[in-house]
Amino acid sequence: MTGKQAVTAADGRTKLVRQAAVIALFGNLFLALAKITVGLVSGSLAVLGDGIDSSTDVAIAVMTLAVGFIINQPSDKEHPWGHSRAETVATIILAFVIVFAGIQLFHSSFEQLRDGTPRPLPSALALSVTVVSIAGKLGLAASQRSLGKRAGSAMVLANARNMANDVLISAAVLFGLGASRIFALPFLDSLTALAVSLWVMKSGLGIFLELNSELMDGNADDELYRALFEAVKSVPGAGNPHRARIRKMASLWDIDLDIEVDAARTVREGHRIAEAVAQAVRGAIPDVYDIMVHVEPAGAGEHDEQFGLNARDVDQRPE
Repeated sequence: MTGKQAVTAADGRTKLVRQAAVIALFGNLFLALAKITVGLVSGSLAVLGDGIDSSTDVAIAVMTLAVGFIINQPSDKEHPWGHSRAETVATIILAFVIVFAGIQLFHSSFEQLRDGTPRPLPSALALSVTVVSIAGKLGLAASQRSLGKRAGSAMVLANARNMANDVLISAAVLFGLGASRIFALPFLDSLTALAVSLWVMKSGLGIFLELNSELMDGNADDELYRALFEAVKSVPGAGNPHRARIRKMASLWDIDLDIEVDAARTVREGHRIAEAVAQAVRGAIPDVYDIMVHVEPAGAGEHDEQFGLNARDVDQRPE
């Protein structure tokens, strides 16, 4: 991929991220306002909690929109690797916002259950807005998943999973409201809200844990390493790929590795082989941001290494 092609691809990806953010922003804003209003009017804590969860999605959409303008900025003196990690930072913030909203809802639900004050039964309006929420969230989740896959954006895909979880949350709220009215047990509304809060916290924690490997510059995907080593083998004159490291930067890959060449070759020939290896790797692994190939004379790479993998390490890993 040439520099011009890379810029064009990055621009297209940024447009998709922004499009996903705008759809999520207005869709969730409508649902949040509807559920919070109905929750306050009807006195349903479960509907109110569902509305609070949707309001966090509004904040997430605003953040995603802002990130869409940051990630495509070129590298500079302060950020020589570019600005792609802004997406990672935003996704972490997203996770903590979700967890915080869950904690707040858990506290309110628990206090209401402990208080034991008689509460009115949920109204038909509360049931209606919950049905609308389920339909709306299904549409939003589908759009975010489609745009996230096209853009290769972990942040948008995480938001899609969050909205899919919202469908389950709203379904649980609908069940709790229906049971409250059918069995004339208003406390089921608060009990449902308590269960919803636990699900919200689990969702936020799951997103954070998924990002842990990227934050630590780790990568457990053996297939990527196998593709890397196979690409090196396809280049005549390149041998013993080792000290390979692949780290993720949002949707891109940053790769370092050492190769061996015949010690009798000139520096120019060694450089040509290294360039051929870089091109082969870019052809085998999509979305490579940068690749650094270090050349060593044949036989110099067989030493104890403190970090990095070779083909033997990957082949010996348990399936």
